[in-house]
Amino acid sequence: MADVKRAGKQAQKAQETRRRILEAARELFVERGYGATMLQDVAAQAGVAVQTIYFVFGNKRTLLREVVDISIAGDHEPVATMDRPWFRDALAAETADAQLRTHVHGTREILERVAPITKMVDTAAAGDPEIAGLWQQGENPRFVVHATAAKALMTKPGARPGIPAERAADVLFGVLSPELYLLFVRERGWSPEQWEQWACDCLRFQLCSV
Repeated sequence: MADVKRAGKQAQKAQETRRRILEAARELFVERGYGATMLQDVAAQAGVAVQTIYFVFGNKRTLLREVVDISIAGDHEPVATMDRPWFRDALAAETADAQLRTHVHGTREILERVAPITKMVDTAAAGDPEIAGLWQQGENPRFVVHATAAKALMTKPGARPGIPAERAADVLFGVLSPELYLLFVRERGWSPEQWEQWACDCLRFQLCSV
């Protein structure tokens, strides 16, 4: 029993250390930029030895990938977007309008977390081509999420007839893009709530019959 408790405490401590490193890295990457942030800086802010970062993450690129993945997820649980409760709730909605509202709200919460790091990641990738290869190659994972949503959406009461799911996926992918979110919220000063309402209205006009 003592060994079990000791192992549990060690796992909890390791998880807390990992969380502190990721939070410190995100803050410094956004504040200073990926290239200007040294792992020694991250270690100092997280209150750990730099060797601990190498042990947990391997290298700086992997640390960046984890920062991005956690920002998308919103927590440290290894659960894919399409397995998240908000996405499942959206798919289970009875009408197209209800699904859209839930889908847009969930997407907005992701964009609020991801928006601050978008420019930093783009700049990092421009300076280090290997960063672009950190994520799975092939079809854009964000498009896969919206395509899955669109396939369900267009079968529900209230969906505009005659619109193929592929076209609906393109509309969701475009309207709910990080670029458009940043244009309205960061450049034009909209609140996230205003953006969410606009996105719902726009998508309802495009994809619903009401």
